[in-house]
Amino acid sequence: MITVKLIKGSDFEVMVESNSITHHKVHVSNDFYKLLTDGKFSCEYLIQASFEFLLERESNNSILSQFDLKVISHYFPEYEKEIKKRLKA
Repeated sequence: MITVKLIKGSDFEVMVESNSITHHKVHVSNDFYKLLTDGKFSCEYLIQASFEFLLERESNNSILSQFDLKVISHYFPEYEKEIKKRLKA
């Protein structure tokens, strides 16, 4: 289970419940948010979809505890294309 809560501005807290519970702080710039969602989905939904993407590739214990959402592309080059595809489905 993935829970996303706004902390302040563009910063969110994400809790992932799997074999263990992990907490993550995620920053989403407005430009990156618009690039991926075209403003059609909430930041919370984008973050949830992004964590689903990550969890298909690694355990929640392997996900960084604090990061900018854009950094996912550095580890998984297909991220932006895949997220845009998922959000259009």
